[in-house]
Amino acid sequence: MRVMKIMPVQKQTRAGQRTRFKAFVVVCDGNGHVGLGVKCSKEVATAIRGAIILAKLSVIPVRRAYWGNKIGKPHTVPCKVSGKCDSVTVRMVPAPRGAGIVAARVPKKVLQFAGIEDVFTSSRGSAKTLGNFVKV
Repeated sequence: MRVMKIMPVQKQTRAGQRTRFKAFVVVCDGNGHVGLGVKCSKEVATAIRGAIILAKLSVIPVRRAYWGNKIGKPHTVPCKVSGKCDSVTVRMVPAPRGAGIVAARVPKKVLQFAGIEDVFTSSRGSAKTLGNFVKV
């Protein structure tokens, strides 16, 4: 379980600004399963707790494969894949064993959690928006 980011979000009301905290949490088993939870709450601890629950409910399997000979465990993605969330597009390409995860900080953590050891990635769009970047 890893808290990716906690960010304050505000809503303008007649009385002023109402600040709440948004938590992004990733849960995994390191063996091909990963889940993302996003929760907004008045308190940081409550937001994290709710995000953990949502992340555990949204666990999905991640397919892994070999690149070249089939020795050892599957270590990379099975084929070229891409995902899109709003303006952010991430493309993943299988990599040979030993190449490592060539990715930005956020997708690198998620891919490590999923149990992928070798992959090449490229991202397009506004990758500063961590919420969309993690969702892809």
